[in-house]
Amino acid sequence: MTMKRSIGVMLLACIAAAGSTYAQQARQVDDAKVDMAMRNAFPKANADWVSRLKGDETMQACSDHKDAPPAEMARVIEARERATIRYPVDGKLVGDWKRGEQLAQSGYGLRFTDYPPTRETGGNCYACHQLTKQEASFGTVGPSLLEYGKVRGYSEVNTKAVYDKIYNSNTTAPCSLMPRFGANDVLTVDQIKDIVALLMSPESPVNRQ
Repeated sequence: MTMKRSIGVMLLACIAAAGSTYAQQARQVDDAKVDMAMRNAFPKANADWVSRLKGDETMQACSDHKDAPPAEMARVIEARERATIRYPVDGKLVGDWKRGEQLAQSGYGLRFTDYPPTRETGGNCYACHQLTKQEASFGTVGPSLLEYGKVRGYSEVNTKAVYDKIYNSNTTAPCSLMPRFGANDVLTVDQIKDIVALLMSPESPVNRQ
């Protein structure tokens, strides 16, 4: 065996050993200690936030199954979360896309520095999605939403699906990483309508590419 090959074998062995050690450490995580650390990290949390330190039934199920619940549990989650959706009294799901763009740009709300709130909470949509070609700064955790309505069509069915997804993402993708904006009172019904308009209005910059 050549010197170079010998060194390569040794490096691979070290990497394998390190990986094995990491895997053993990962299995030794104590959930009780993690919960205690979370509680201790927020000793002065506002009473309105304390309940969020422990997930609701859906969040607990998603955590227990690493965001990949069995099929039957996924159906239960979807049904439970669908029951939380509230629709506009007037039945109109599309608001003002210009307001929707402002909400998509705003990350204000639900941070310690935002309490007590002095203005409305934003949707912070650009943190995870690309919506327009004009915006240079956007996240890629979620899929691109460029030409969303234009590609899918502006039907009532598709519009309702967008509203439902924004209101409570778990209704279509149990254990989704997307926040449950409506169900958790992050956004109001009217705000959700405005973001729906951003995605589903032909004149919106999302669709006017």
